[in-house]
Amino acid sequence: MASTERKGETNPVTGDAGPGTGLTDILPIPATNPNELTHAEQEQESSLSHALATSDHKIKGRTQVNHVEETKDLGWNQRKEDIAAPLVGGMDNEELWMLIRRFDKQMYHVKATPYPVPGGLDLNIADEEEFSPDKMRANVERLYMTVGVGILGAVKHIARLRSWRERRRTSRFAAAYFVAWLCDFIVPLLLGVLVTLIVYPRSREILFPPAPVALVDSKTGGVQKPKSGVLGSHDSATGSPENHKGEAVEQEAANFVHGIASVAVSSAAGKHPQGDPDSENEEGIEGAPDPAAVGMGAAEAKGKAGGAKTGAEHDKTKVPMETAMWTKMRPIMHTIGGLTDTWERIANALSPTPPFPHDTHRLRLAALIMPLLGLSFFVTSYMVMKGLTFGIGFVFFGDPVISRAYAWLNRTIPSWTKLLEMRNTILKGVPTNAQLTLTLLRIGEAHRAPLPPPPRISSPPPSQPATLTDANLRATGGDTPLNATPADLNAAITHDPAATHKTGGPDIDAAMPATDTDSHNPDNKDNKKKNKKGGPAKKALGIFRSAARAGVRTAIGTDTVRAKAGVSAAARDRLGAVTVPPARDTVEGGGGPVAFEARFEGRKGCVFLETGATVPVVGFSTTGRGSTTGCGGGSLGERKVPVPVPVRPVWSVPVEEIVEVRKIGGYGWKAKLVVGWSLEREVKDGLEITTAEGAKFKITAVPLRDELFNRLIAMGSQKWEAW
Repeated sequence: MASTERKGETNPVTGDAGPGTGLTDILPIPATNPNELTHAEQEQESSLSHALATSDHKIKGRTQVNHVEETKDLGWNQRKEDIAAPLVGGMDNEELWMLIRRFDKQMYHVKATPYPVPGGLDLNIADEEEFSPDKMRANVERLYMTVGVGILGAVKHIARLRSWRERRRTSRFAAAYFVAWLCDFIVPLLLGVLVTLIVYPRSREILFPPAPVALVDSKTGGVQKPKSGVLGSHDSATGSPENHKGEAVEQEAANFVHGIASVAVSSAAGKHPQGDPDSENEEGIEGAPDPAAVGMGAAEAKGKAGGAKTGAEHDKTKVPMETAMWTKMRPIMHTIGGLTDTWERIANALSPTPPFPHDTHRLRLAALIMPLLGLSFFVTSYMVMKGLTFGIGFVFFGDPVISRAYAWLNRTIPSWTKLLEMRNTILKGVPTNAQLTLTLLRIGEAHRAPLPPPPRISSPPPSQPATLTDANLRATGGDTPLNATPADLNAAITHDPAATHKTGGPDIDAAMPATDTDSHNPDNKDNKKKNKKGGPAKKALGIFRSAARAGVRTAIGTDTVRAKAGVSAAARDRLGAVTVPPARDTVEGGGGPVAFEARFEGRKGCVFLETGATVPVVGFSTTGRGSTTGCGGGSLGERKVPVPVPVRPVWSVPVEEIVEVRKIGGYGWKAKLVVGWSLEREVKDGLEITTAEGAKFKITAVPLRDELFNRLIAMGSQKWEAW
């Protein structure tokens, strides 16, 4: 760590102060062997995230005020309107809760690592990350929320420029381009604009003034009616209303994955509505459910209907193809996660969030581009083409040289591929959104004021247009935003229920499965027809649901009997997992922030966190004193929260001895789907904690499982890896 960091001096180049702002951080040089501790790392084994969390911040929020006596409850069981703002200095509460919500969906399993962490920040994805379908879903959702929405926004900006609706801005872009073309300065112009956008953030709003993504037509560059029928959010592709910032994009991402699955199941089932008869009775199977809706064995059923011999005995490609597909899922998931992490790091380098340095990372990126900008004035297009064609030929024909060089590097510098990773060089010290969230959580723990969880609102968001201000819709150079009149904007943002049902044609209408939302637009004849077709299938599924509900209730009762009799450990772990959703729009029940309702070996109790002692401790007790509401909660305003004094604690371990924390399900994923579908109830999940001595503690039926997980990994000095 540079001396300016240890002394707290200001960097003379960037003007930043604090951890990660030394002179060597402007152009970072990675260690020759990441698996060996350097002298600086021996002095401080914690990560940059720990250092930032405990440093003195210039801009302070309510969390960053020292609470040295007892843990402070800043609103764990309150409405968001009653929570102090800002909780973290330089950041809106809605942005903070958006990060935490997405962090909860992304993090499942972490392990402590004793080695130096890449880029100085922990919580990187492990190379041997475990695969699961739920993780795959989470990674695809992250890909949509970051890369997908970002690319869509870029496409909308290009459409605005090409449309000439904002004539003054487009004419200046065109004049600069063609003047540079005449002078053979295209590359210097592009690199110069890129450096300006990096170094001077204000230029981004000038060159590319903001506009809601859903409001801009990607073909004409003008105003369009959002796909949701109302402009209820500014950063989502559909413009759907939301209760919290970022919620619409998160729901879009979830429905994006569901849509892919629906198309895949329909394709496997061979669904071909264009050739189907209009009436279910003409098929002779009245009331038969749609295979795309049921989804189980759809592809095999299609083959049998066509006279094909199905099954592993007849189809010798079935098992090897399924094995190959599932084997490749982990590297595909890892690639998607790595791409999303890089996108998030670049975004956080360009627009850093406190407590990360404000200018260091941006100036580093600009410093790397400046040499290219200087060379671009002397390198001709002929030189570029000659070099490019030589490189293509060398890669194609130079395998003997390349393979020997690769083998020599592996022998001489075994970790050379790690040294070239962007997180170790260009983006060193720049966090992903998960690493940023963990740092913010550690700030709360360092000041004994844990960050309140995102408030829950069970009521649907209102179908009202969001407010349009200069921060959301703007033009430069005296142009009118999108060349639209106030009447055009008002017509576009106001609610239109019919807009959500407009598709690309009758073939798409026929292919789409019937949904409950179709009944919200009774004037649409296609939807009436679709609802008529979906009626018998819904009745059949209703019969299945009634039978499944009775079976699930019987299974829950059997689990209770078997658990009390002590004949099944699995049944004991499932006790109390099925619950009724909270009636109020708050984080109702479950305790927090120092004691959390849970079960251990089937017994009700509280997981308590003691941070007042020299060494923080986590433990479980069946009873406690100091709280009138079981495990705490129900606070009115900010208050100091004494830890419930455990009576005969079942177990307790120092937080520093935890080496692994893993989220576990209250039920298996298949059983969880059946419970959610048949009973329409929430399933409370649990955690498994592993210590350095190998002891494992499985706590189940935790209503605030994500919040407890976040506190555990943010309290100690461990450096985590995501598995």
